[in-house]
Amino acid sequence: MKYNWTDIIDRSGTNAIATEINPILDQEVNENFSKIPMWIADMNFKTVPTVAEEMIKRANHPLYGYFIVPDEYYDSIINWQKNRNGVENLSKENIGYENSVLGGLSSCMNILCSKGDNILLHSPTYVGFTHCLENNGYNLIHSPLYIDEDGIWRMDYEDMENKIKEYNIHTAVFCSPHNPTGRVWEREELEKAYAIFKKYDVYVVSDEIWSDITLYDNKHIPSQLVNEDAKNRTIAMYAPSKTFNLAGLVGSYHIVYNNYFNDRLRKESSLSHYNNPNLMSVSALIGAYKKEGYEWVDELRQVIAENIDYGYNFILENFKNVHVQKPQGTYLLYLDLKDYCIENDKTLDEILKKGQEYGVLWQDGRPFNNDYTIRMNLALPKSLVMEAFDRLKKYVFK
Repeated sequence: MKYNWTDIIDRSGTNAIATEINPILDQEVNENFSKIPMWIADMNFKTVPTVAEEMIKRANHPLYGYFIVPDEYYDSIINWQKNRNGVENLSKENIGYENSVLGGLSSCMNILCSKGDNILLHSPTYVGFTHCLENNGYNLIHSPLYIDEDGIWRMDYEDMENKIKEYNIHTAVFCSPHNPTGRVWEREELEKAYAIFKKYDVYVVSDEIWSDITLYDNKHIPSQLVNEDAKNRTIAMYAPSKTFNLAGLVGSYHIVYNNYFNDRLRKESSLSHYNNPNLMSVSALIGAYKKEGYEWVDELRQVIAENIDYGYNFILENFKNVHVQKPQGTYLLYLDLKDYCIENDKTLDEILKKGQEYGVLWQDGRPFNNDYTIRMNLALPKSLVMEAFDRLKKYVFK
């Protein structure tokens, strides 16, 4: 491979949440074990060098005052969406900056809903959606995904329709690819979902931040490409942050084709006077979306797929009664420990703490609205993935 995916990078002293903030506050890591960050969704790989090159080039100019977002920023997004997702005829006018996907989601809710409205989401649900929507005064109505006979997470269309009717829902938050299950939705699935949204006049905010990290032969289909109706009833959220590990730089963008939504969203986003691009985040996106970024992401997907294969197979072969479905996208494994806990008379808290005691910093999956679950981030050098699962076998699931 052209890029280095094996270096173990010391993040100490960088205030990285992944290693500096203890996700289980009453369980410290044994001093004889290093911390392996596998919880919050950022990566432990060096990003593509063109990101730093663009930021350094801009930083070398000694003035950092007010600036106009260059056309190169919009052109980079247009070309990326065309080449990675098959999006044609995207224009600068369809693209708007957001400080974060969740910030953009809040703005969307304020133009699509009234406080106290019911919002449809699939469950398990990304915890950021829960905090964002509840903090802004909206009621969350969950339509549970289910696992079919082939071990694939699926939407329950009948349940979706029943919930929309029962709770008089007119706004849905869609996650594509889905966090935390890792489903990459197929066109037929999207068409069925959007047929329901159209039937009941439900507008959609689609979080597609994971769209670049699809695995194996799975391909992301933008929700707005399903059909003309979907194109005009959807506000899509994207960012280079998950793909290139740029979350600390802050910077996302929305794609909107509906002119009314576009005008209202720009107005709503402007009200706080804080939703303006950061100088370095603009340079970082331009650097990420260069030719080298395309190559880097293709390698990244291979590396993550190898890590997912390793972790998935290790669990099946070594951890009896721990269930997991192989994700089709993201770099996340979502473990179901209900049978294990019952069989071994243990609580999820005990298992989480034991893992952390031996340096495996994994994430409690219950805030994603699913009991007995753990989310694991496998976006780190394979040697650390192997070490983590070895520790889990020796000290946790022994």
